[in-house]
Amino acid sequence: MNFNPGCIPLEVGFYLAGFTDGEGSFNFSFRRRNDYKNKWKISVCFNISNKDIVILRLFQKYLECGTLRSRPDGVWYFEVNNIKQICENVVPFFKKFPFLSDKKKKDFEIFCEILEILQGSDPRSEKSIRIIMELRNQMNYGGKRKFTDQEILETFAIKESSETIRQTQVNNLG
Repeated sequence: MNFNPGCIPLEVGFYLAGFTDGEGSFNFSFRRRNDYKNKWKISVCFNISNKDIVILRLFQKYLECGTLRSRPDGVWYFEVNNIKQICENVVPFFKKFPFLSDKKKKDFEIFCEILEILQGSDPRSEKSIRIIMELRNQMNYGGKRKFTDQEILETFAIKESSETIRQTQVNNLG
């Protein structure tokens, strides 16, 4: 069964969009993975945290996806980490029930741009990674990052052999 945001009562949809406008977050993060060719996995997440689990259960019910988890301090998280569910449920929901704040509108537009890249033909190429990082840095006021862009890009650095370097220097002299 396909998700249909048109079936959501308007007052509920706009309430959840407004709540997300103030409390929600769209994120991309890079995680080291030794089993990946370029050593990085790009993780996608939509999340909201709040002490009131009732509101977060509404998100889970109406978006028809996501998980709830709690912290020891009583704060609950609703999160969707599955890219398919984000593309098929979360994105259509927020296209039907748009944000009012310019900041969240911009973050959501960038989020959708990055999702398109991730679903493209070569999402893990150096070019795609550079574009994703540039776009991601425009979201969430830059956000906190575990790894710098430079650390991630070093994975793509082409290591030239000493013979290649020597030949280049000789050719430049003559």
